[in-house]
Amino acid sequence: MAKTQKGYFGEFGGSYVPPELQTVMDKIEDAFETYKDDPEFNRELDYYLRQYVGRPNPLYFAEKLTHKLGGAKIYLKREELNHTGAHKINNAIGQALIAKRMGKTRIIAETGAGQHGVATATACALFDLECVIYMGEHDTHRQALNVFRMEILGAKVVAVNHGDGSMKEAIDEALEDLAQNYENTFYLLGSAVGPHPYPSIVKHFQAIISKEAREQILQAEGRLPDAVLACVGGGSNAIGAFANFMDDPFVRLIGVEPAGLGLETGKHAAPLAAGKPGVIHGFRCYVMEDENGEPLPTHSISAGLDYPGVGPEHSYLKDSGRAEYVSVTDQEALDAFYLLSRTEGIIPALESAHAVAYVSKLAPTLSPDEILIINISGRGDKDVKQIFDMNHKLA
Repeated sequence: MAKTQKGYFGEFGGSYVPPELQTVMDKIEDAFETYKDDPEFNRELDYYLRQYVGRPNPLYFAEKLTHKLGGAKIYLKREELNHTGAHKINNAIGQALIAKRMGKTRIIAETGAGQHGVATATACALFDLECVIYMGEHDTHRQALNVFRMEILGAKVVAVNHGDGSMKEAIDEALEDLAQNYENTFYLLGSAVGPHPYPSIVKHFQAIISKEAREQILQAEGRLPDAVLACVGGGSNAIGAFANFMDDPFVRLIGVEPAGLGLETGKHAAPLAAGKPGVIHGFRCYVMEDENGEPLPTHSISAGLDYPGVGPEHSYLKDSGRAEYVSVTDQEALDAFYLLSRTEGIIPALESAHAVAYVSKLAPTLSPDEILIINISGRGDKDVKQIFDMNHKLA
């Protein structure tokens, strides 16, 4: 396995892939470096983000939630208002534009909750690209409506039924496909994970979240927030929400992992809380693994957070102390899902509800002159059927 010195965050990141796949990664990196600062590319990207995705989206003062919880003022970065209902479209449009410039005609992607799959299928429909989405079989059942949305948009959805049938296996299959079909295929990776340059690419396209939020909070409050919070699975929405606050040492960066049924049960997906450094999917990060270095099964009520690893930059931010990482249980996330829905009339994705859940504990401990921003990374339409079915089973 080749190990490059590029793409490291401290000891984390890198590219641990076979030589033939490393050649593919090098070409993707070259294209990214060529276009990320190219004025024409950025004009086109900006056009689609504004006119198609609907950016900038609001930074909303959640006055009723603030009053209900007591303590700190709470603002919501409204990524759920984007076209397709989540932050994933920011990155999907950006990478699809790179793929077109590279002359690729076929896009592959992995998806957990299905939001990245829908965003990728949307970008492929827009730019006339063939689209294949790999999704764990377990997730296809939890997110059946998102599977249908992808198919409506013209994508082929491949259910991966080995292992846990979750996001890990979907990424395995996508990397295998890329190794076999790289001449015409571009892997549009959705989270801030994978071999270099993917974590840097995803951060670049998701940093628009904190770029806008920083400008918006300065306009609203005349100062920066005391903390920015986001859920963390692979870590794309969180790294985007943190990016433009990293150089502001007095802004706390708080990532919220899924504790599932409780860290003590082992049925969770919180590698930063309960994992150790290791290699998964071609990069080094905190990972949940057994004594043989094999990834452990994961569990979360939220399909989009159900991953045994985490982005390498999050791993570095944990070790360096720049960011804090906490975890909340399935039940706490579900309670927060209802809390935000009934307090503000905003139904959040179960992923985003994890961040809301932690704020519901944190905000009351702070003073009214402190300010928190929660990244509401997606809307909960996709989760309504899952929760409906859960309630029916309980009944």
